[in-house]
Amino acid sequence: MTVIVAPVTDRAGLRAFCDLPLRLHPADRYVPLAAQVIAGFTDVELFLARDAAGTVVGRTTLHRNAKFDAKLGRRHQLFGLTEFRDEETAAALFDLVADRGRDTDALFGPVGLLPNQTGGVITSGFEERGFIDSAWNPPSYPSIYERHGFTRRFEADTWICERLDVDADAVFAFDDARIEAERLVLRHGSRRGFTAQLPILREMLNASFAQLGYYTEISADELAAQTDGLAYLLDESLLLWLEKDGRPVAFVVTVPDVSEFFMKVRGRLGVLNQLRLLATRGRYRRDAVLIIKGTVPGEQGRGYLTLLSRELHRNLRTGGYRSLRSTYVERDNPASAAGYRRVGGRPLHGYTFYERGVA
Repeated sequence: MTVIVAPVTDRAGLRAFCDLPLRLHPADRYVPLAAQVIAGFTDVELFLARDAAGTVVGRTTLHRNAKFDAKLGRRHQLFGLTEFRDEETAAALFDLVADRGRDTDALFGPVGLLPNQTGGVITSGFEERGFIDSAWNPPSYPSIYERHGFTRRFEADTWICERLDVDADAVFAFDDARIEAERLVLRHGSRRGFTAQLPILREMLNASFAQLGYYTEISADELAAQTDGLAYLLDESLLLWLEKDGRPVAFVVTVPDVSEFFMKVRGRLGVLNQLRLLATRGRYRRDAVLIIKGTVPGEQGRGYLTLLSRELHRNLRTGGYRSLRSTYVERDNPASAAGYRRVGGRPLHGYTFYERGVA
């Protein structure tokens, strides 16, 4: 079989790019990235792989990022949203990435557009469905990457907590006398005020994660794009941050899990489907996804995330949620995973990114 890889140049190609994983993967496991998000990428090239009959059998994206290169101290050819029917298709896509990255030090991916946004390959838990802001792929993917010279980077796990009836006050014990003594104030998200709250979250996010090897500072525009449409889905009780003497010091961002809706509409979130989701959002408040949490440097180790976790689990229980999933946590960050273990959580998917040096 001959596989030809060519750039996406029109709307038909964009539709084929978005539709491919929906043909390759089980509809009850793979959660598509919204088509308008893909259409809105800038400075990113989209490619499709076709077999001799003209059938689309693979896809990938190519781009570079100076901030990521500066963070890791080497030049990278980034690739992302990479899907393939078989190993021959994967090889053709990898050849493209290698050819375009021949003036760099390494190929890295799959990312969309950076590791701290979306991307990755799951390495276990294939029987478990994916969820928003996380990956799902068949069991063949890791071995195909590794047979083609890619090595794992930033290995991690996603998590699931299925016992939300725990006594949060006992599990996340915090001395409430400290709240007044340390001038702590708990804040909640606001649908109306969400845009104004984004700069507060961005400041804490960048400060908290700067020490992580994969993380690059997120700009105001990047955060706005990532959170576009989140406000109308927000459960205000699940977006929390803590202020100390009026200064934000810790945060946790959790949202209702609308993965099943994304699966149902095949990632097409046009105006009509957005209205449908808004009208039926109550159906999607059984499960939640913890997107990100952190504490700013200088305030870590003081138990502030314990206080926020107590409030979060109180609110999850009050809201009738039955499970909490978490986006990936690196395996060399056991402190972050400890909160999930406290409530009987377990790893859901093994997770990794891949890198291959350029000769």
